[in-house]
Amino acid sequence: MSLDVLTFGLNHHSAPVSVRERVSMPAELLRPALDGLRSAFGTRVQEATILSTCNRTEIYCAAQSEVAEHIPAWLADFNSLEANELRPHLYQYNKDLAVRHAFRVASGLDSMVLGEPQILGQMKTAVRAASEAGSLGTLLHQLFQKTFSVAKEVRTQTAIGAQSVSMAAAAVRLAQRVFGDLSKTRVLFIGAGEMIELCSTHFSAQKPSCMVVANRTRERAETLASQFDGQTMKLADLPDRLADFDIVVSCTASSLPILGLGLVQKASKSRRHMPMVMIDLAVPRDIEPEVSQLDDVYLYSVDDLGRYVQMASDSRQAAVVQAEAIIDSRVQNFMHWLDSRAVVPVIRNLNQGADAVMQAELERARRLLAKGENADLVLEQFAHSLTQKYLHAPMVALNRSQGEDRAALMNMLPQLFPYQDSNH
Repeated sequence: MSLDVLTFGLNHHSAPVSVRERVSMPAELLRPALDGLRSAFGTRVQEATILSTCNRTEIYCAAQSEVAEHIPAWLADFNSLEANELRPHLYQYNKDLAVRHAFRVASGLDSMVLGEPQILGQMKTAVRAASEAGSLGTLLHQLFQKTFSVAKEVRTQTAIGAQSVSMAAAAVRLAQRVFGDLSKTRVLFIGAGEMIELCSTHFSAQKPSCMVVANRTRERAETLASQFDGQTMKLADLPDRLADFDIVVSCTASSLPILGLGLVQKASKSRRHMPMVMIDLAVPRDIEPEVSQLDDVYLYSVDDLGRYVQMASDSRQAAVVQAEAIIDSRVQNFMHWLDSRAVVPVIRNLNQGADAVMQAELERARRLLAKGENADLVLEQFAHSLTQKYLHAPMVALNRSQGEDRAALMNMLPQLFPYQDSNH
C-alpha cells in the first residue's frame, strides 16, 4: 500500500497549557515514543518524527492512511490519558495539508511569537532524534529538507521575523507593568536553558539591582551568571530565599512544579505583601497555577505571554500573506515529487518485464545463429517476435474491452505506443 504524510498534534491554538504539559515529551522520551509508535502499528507506520516544545507536541508520519483514526488513541495511552481528554484538542492533517502545516510551523507562521526563529532549530533537533532512532526514512527526510529550505526562503524574502516581540521581551514588559523602572528590582532565574538565557539578556539591559541564577547544575548556572555579572544559588535554597526577589522567571525541564502555593504564600508574607512578578515559561509548568490567586503575586504562564506577543504581531499581516504564497507554491512542488515517487515501482516493473522479454528473444536468436542459420533471417525473426510480444498485452486488452473502456483505451494507446504516420 502507498504511504501518506500524516500529522497529528496539539498546540497553543488548540489546547491550553494545562493540557499541553501532559503530553509534552522531553528529549529522553522521544526515542521510547518513536519505538513505541512503530511497535504499536508495525509496517503501517514506516517513518515517524516527534516535535515537542513548550507550545506544541506533534507526530509526523509516513504511514498507511487507515492508521490515522488510531494514532490519537495511541498518543493518549502513551501519556497515560483517556482518549476523550485529548481528542477535543487534537488536529490532524493528511497529504498536502500535512506538508503545508510542516512548512508553516518551520517558517514561524504557526508560532505563538509570529516569525520566531527558535522553532526551526527545534524541528532540526526533532529530525536528528528521529534519524538516531532509525525512524526517519526517504519520505520524511525529503519532507523536512524541503521544510527547512522553505523556512529559509520565507525568512529571506519576507519581513515575517522583523520586529517580532519575543517571549523574553514580553516578560520584561509585563514586569514593567507592575514595577515600572526595573533598576531597583531583584531578579531570580530558575533554570539555565536557552529561554532563560534569552530572558536574562533582556532583563540585564534594564540594569536591575541584582540578578541570580538557580539551576540543578551549578556549573551551568555559573556560566550563565558570568555573562551578566550575576550570582548563583542552589535550588535547595529556594524556600529560604524566594522572598528576596521581586521578579522570578522559571523554565526548567522538571516534570512536577518546583514552586508550590504554600512556598510562594510564605514568601509573600515575608515580603509584607510587596508585589512579586512570577513568569513561568515551562511546559510542564514550574509554578503551581493556584499561585495566581494570591493578591500580591502576578503570575504569567507561557500562554499569557503568548497573548501579549500576539497583539504586537498583528501589524505584520502583509508579510504573512507573502509567506503563505511561497508556501502554497512549494507545497505543490513537494506533492508533485510525492506523486512521481509513486510511479517509480511501476516504471521499474515495466523495465524488468521488457528486459526479460528481450533477453529471452536474444537467447533464441543466438541459438539460431550458432546453428548456422542465415543472419538476416534470424534478425527479421527476432524483430518480428519482439514486436509481437511488445504489442500482445495492449492488443488483448483492446479486443476484450467494450463501450467506455474501449473508448478510453483507444484514446490512451497512441500516447503509450506512438507511431509514425506512413505519409511522413
